[in-house]
Amino acid sequence: MSNHIKQGNNRFLNSRMGFFLLVLFLFWAKTYFAYQTEFTLGAKGALQQFLLVVNPIPAGILLFGIGLYFRGRLAYWFMLIMDLIQSIWLFANIVYYREFSDFLTFGIIKGSGDVQNNLGKSLAEIIHPIDFVVFLDVIVLVGLLIFKVIKIDKRPYKFWNAFALTVLSFVLMFGEYNIANADRSGLLTRSFDNNYIVKYLGMNEYAAFNAYQTEKESQTRAKAKASDLDSVLKYLKKNRTKNNIEYYGKEKGKNVFIIHLESFQQFLIDYKVDGKEVTPNINRFYHDQHTVSFDNFYHQVAQGKTSDAEMMLENSLFGLPQGSAMVSYGTQNTYEAAPAILAQKGYTTAAFHGDVPSFWNRENTYKSWGYQYFFDSSYFKEKPSYSVGYGLKDKIFFKDAANYIQQLPQPFYAKLITLTNHYPYILDKQNQSFPATKTGDDTVDPYVQTAHYLDQAFGEFINYLKKTGLYDNSVVVAYGDHYGISNNHRPAIAQLLHKKSINSYDLAQFQKVPFMIHGSNLQGKIDHTYGGEIDVLPTLLHILGIKDNNKIQFGQDLLSTNRKQIVAFRNGDFVTPKYTSVGSTVYLTKTCKKITPNAKQKKRLEAIQNHVNTELSLSDRVVQGDLLRFYDPKGFVKVNKRDYNYKPSAGLASLKERNAKEHTSLVDENGGKSTMGDYKTDAPELK
Repeated sequence: MSNHIKQGNNRFLNSRMGFFLLVLFLFWAKTYFAYQTEFTLGAKGALQQFLLVVNPIPAGILLFGIGLYFRGRLAYWFMLIMDLIQSIWLFANIVYYREFSDFLTFGIIKGSGDVQNNLGKSLAEIIHPIDFVVFLDVIVLVGLLIFKVIKIDKRPYKFWNAFALTVLSFVLMFGEYNIANADRSGLLTRSFDNNYIVKYLGMNEYAAFNAYQTEKESQTRAKAKASDLDSVLKYLKKNRTKNNIEYYGKEKGKNVFIIHLESFQQFLIDYKVDGKEVTPNINRFYHDQHTVSFDNFYHQVAQGKTSDAEMMLENSLFGLPQGSAMVSYGTQNTYEAAPAILAQKGYTTAAFHGDVPSFWNRENTYKSWGYQYFFDSSYFKEKPSYSVGYGLKDKIFFKDAANYIQQLPQPFYAKLITLTNHYPYILDKQNQSFPATKTGDDTVDPYVQTAHYLDQAFGEFINYLKKTGLYDNSVVVAYGDHYGISNNHRPAIAQLLHKKSINSYDLAQFQKVPFMIHGSNLQGKIDHTYGGEIDVLPTLLHILGIKDNNKIQFGQDLLSTNRKQIVAFRNGDFVTPKYTSVGSTVYLTKTCKKITPNAKQKKRLEAIQNHVNTELSLSDRVVQGDLLRFYDPKGFVKVNKRDYNYKPSAGLASLKERNAKEHTSLVDENGGKSTMGDYKTDAPELK
């Protein structure tokens, strides 16, 4: 009986289909082994784990199945060569991922040796012996054929059987994509993290999608020319605003904090639930006598959401109509971003984020923007209880970030990205200290709880700044990046706004987010001017006394007295002090009355719409054509991305070396002693 089974197995392996299935199995095994041991894909729940297990199979069937169309030895050699190519691709990604926590892109491979230059260490230090296990199956298969343990099946294989496997591979890919997209909507259109694409679809599907993206971007970039800037410069010259002498240069030379309030909407300011303020600390900051706060400030993001907000905040360039500019154009493009501008004015520039560096392609984009340091999750102590949702809980994040902030040579520009107030607004019971709302919408009701937690963390951080003296010696900017509650929750939104029902006007106004600038030399006020995230950079630069007349920025200083006050949304809608345009419907902004425009109003609305369309299209032209590579404004030196290495070992060594020369950090001011004793938090995880 056992001999009979053994003979049957031999006959099967000596058939072309048997060899195909063996190659497929070994390819699946090494790929899944790499998923589990070399990559941090964050597969959570049964569905994601299932997709992670099966995602190598559809592409494997397609690629190795091509060999079944050939005859004799050619079929076997094709499958082996295809397996070798797969092994090289897997090996290269393992090595690159170890250094950058991200997957290789064809843009990086094509980028004049950027891969080698980015790898920072010698390959001998990066490569581990275990990495070569991905080639083991190729060696074994070649040996089995050479020593004729497996004999080549010279019989012709039926074309329709091979074709059926090809069809099956595409059916499986399509089914896999639909399941994945149901779990993570906009998986390819938003493409916020390469880890997600690999986790859901697989290494080969990621490679195909990235190749498509790279080719599309390359074609646009290749067709761009320096003269394309002419219309951009003409538009910007026409729309420049004058400096407001009351505020220009008032905070010159001070540190800058950008505090990114995740998913934080304007309605939360002074909002109460059961008579209790949701955000008492942020409310005090908002109303402070030295804080300029804007109550008609809108987010302007599209699919890129947080990445769009960062793009506008630091570049005064719009995000893209689809996808994320940081993901698609963050690595290769040239920028004139806030970190680079301030670094060339003597600032130390650093970003802080309690998640993996690959999310939204920050690892590469921040280098393009000129960030000297990027303190991502690898810099922070991690325990399961320390994280929720998309990364470190805010109270722990702010405290851990403060340890590095005290080491930054002053003046510095520091951006801190919070995470806890992120959809789906999950917070463990030990951190819940605020009642949920009672709209009956399970997505909406816990939103105030995570917002309250963010507020507590914000308050603890501000207290630390005050105790150490940083508060008076810094400009503190706090802003909401985008909506927290989407328009899909209309009944709940109506309850939150204490209305019976809401319309398109209400939803447009619901897109307001807070924007606040605090400085000890500023005369605080609630400013009613209309603006958005595209306006942040010129506003900040003017307060710091930095001229930007020769920079390509589509925003206008919010404190200028001759602003147009036209807020453009990414879909072409707009808000002005007089009109709110949503699709084909127009409202009077002050009264929320829906109108049918008369001839005079139509003419004005057409002019505004033309301005919005022009602004959006010209910004897209700059980003998609990488036009800033052709532009050399006086006093600005283009960023050299090779100057930066964000790995903790390199980053901390650089920081130590710089402090040894400059002696301007908070620790230096404190006689070489840490100031962390001044940081007080009630985070239960740290007790």
